[in-house]
Amino acid sequence: MAAVKAAALAACVAVAAAVSFAIDDSVPPWTAAVCVPLFAVSFLLGRRTAVLWPAVLFPLGALAGGVAAGIVAVAVALPWFLGRVVHQQAALAAAAVEAAHLRERTRIAHEVHDSLGHELSLLALQAGALEMKLPPEHRESAAQLRRTAAGATERLADLVFLLRDGEPVAVEGVRDLVDRAVRAGLDVRFTADGPVPSTVEPTVRRVVQEALTNAAKHAPHSVLHLTVTTADATTVVEASNALGGRRAAGSRLGLVALRERVRLAGGTLRTTRGDGRFELVATLPQPGDQ
Repeated sequence: MAAVKAAALAACVAVAAAVSFAIDDSVPPWTAAVCVPLFAVSFLLGRRTAVLWPAVLFPLGALAGGVAAGIVAVAVALPWFLGRVVHQQAALAAAAVEAAHLRERTRIAHEVHDSLGHELSLLALQAGALEMKLPPEHRESAAQLRRTAAGATERLADLVFLLRDGEPVAVEGVRDLVDRAVRAGLDVRFTADGPVPSTVEPTVRRVVQEALTNAAKHAPHSVLHLTVTTADATTVVEASNALGGRRAAGSRLGLVALRERVRLAGGTLRTTRGDGRFELVATLPQPGDQ
């Protein structure tokens, strides 16, 4: 992509230099019809270019001197640098927004750790005490509850770390998440086509986790069809299950947070309800040259 933009800028410089050869004692009327589009294209190229090295084309294009140097400077170099200024201002604004997101994530992490973490720890302790008091035939159920609560506490700690620092942490893989859901009694038909790139793997895991959670809450007796496909530098996660007869209570904050997570990863999330089914599709492109 950067090479294409550099080639387009070189073409603008060449056209501007060529226009100078048509200028003698007077400026032809068609000169403006050529220079105005050059100005606009150069501005857009500068607006969308993240590197500075293409500027070396300007002195090369002005080697003829005289009128050629002036046209290259006014019709190409000036708008390109103006576009660069706009690009840098937009980058600063985006950085400010990201800093605000990080502050909010840190605040949420503290609240989650202080409230939900405490409750999960108490649940694990109560399950352990219950395990000691129950008859032998019921102890395994209590032990499973205790292990689940302890595991949830550990995963919560990992997610809190992720919220605070914004870096991927060692959590379960996609296959592990599906296997745990199947062992818990959820009917999942899972297929994977192509390796998931490491750059989007944390987001893919989060999408799969939300799909499993929604199916367990709203349609625990339905078959969840789950597909993860990677092709053409894009990973697509598709989940589909029948709508439950009665909608479970919930705030739907999970999907709201997931949509924001996918957006920050540069992807899109689509959810639909129709014909008695719930469908979720997340599209995640691999980060590339902008």
